[in-house]
Amino acid sequence: MKAAVYTKTASGKVLEIRELEQPSPKENEVLIRVKAASINPLDWRMKRQRPGVDVAGEIVAIGKKVTDFKAGDAVFGIGRGTLAEFACADESKLAKKPDGVSFEQAAAVPVAGLTALQGLRDKGRLQPGQRVLIIGAAGGVGTFAVQIAKSFGAYVTAVCSTRNVDLVGSLGADRVVDYTREDFTADPEHYDLIVDNAATRTLADMRSVLTPNGRCVMAGAPKAFGPVLSRLVQAFGSSLFRKQKFRFFIARMRRADLETLGELIRAGKLTPMIDRRYRLAETAAALAYLEEGHARAKVVVAVEE
Repeated sequence: MKAAVYTKTASGKVLEIRELEQPSPKENEVLIRVKAASINPLDWRMKRQRPGVDVAGEIVAIGKKVTDFKAGDAVFGIGRGTLAEFACADESKLAKKPDGVSFEQAAAVPVAGLTALQGLRDKGRLQPGQRVLIIGAAGGVGTFAVQIAKSFGAYVTAVCSTRNVDLVGSLGADRVVDYTREDFTADPEHYDLIVDNAATRTLADMRSVLTPNGRCVMAGAPKAFGPVLSRLVQAFGSSLFRKQKFRFFIARMRRADLETLGELIRAGKLTPMIDRRYRLAETAAALAYLEEGHARAKVVVAVEE
């Protein structure tokens, strides 16, 4: 099978498409014929030998302890080395693909959708009628967060650049702030919850527009490790003696939450947004585009035409 693989060279790691042996599922896993995969910052940050976790495709074989899926099922979720023609995934990290949604759209959902859902519901404790500020609203997590927050009955203010104002407005945001023209910290508005996907504003900036008991969920992080560590320490310190809480988190890959996202899609409350589509042979270009930091919504690799 063809698969994207990082190989070491004198100048560093380089991504290539190579012929590899088709994997075999473990007893709790299924083997998926990959139709599409989407990429996440983790894929270029970590540069693991076999990149790719988001996946959508058809099951072609199952492990002996798999009980909830069978060959032929169309699924989406989290797998290993999914930028390939075949990939294995634990059955607990998969859900059946909603009807009427393309494999490319389904592949865009897992990591970004789960991050948005769990950030709003679990870490942010979002309630109907609350006011939410979503920073980085045009990105992968942001486009999901705007729609999910609206489905929860929140009043959503979304922050993005000029070129993304129309896109974010089309997702249902009640107000869109163009950060090149406006500074949300200069507004009198205060928010019950901030979802920060960009990591470009200081914690003091965000604290200034939080309600006294407000929460800030940080799903984005700077590229370098040093600023990431500094931000984590600041978040912990800012939450220790204040009612305002700052939380940095990484989403948990749970089938129940994938199914919740699928239900929102079926109900017409959530539409996976795709910026660009690439072929498997173009995976290196897809990763480079995402690393530039200007992608809108999700970047998808179509493995099978």
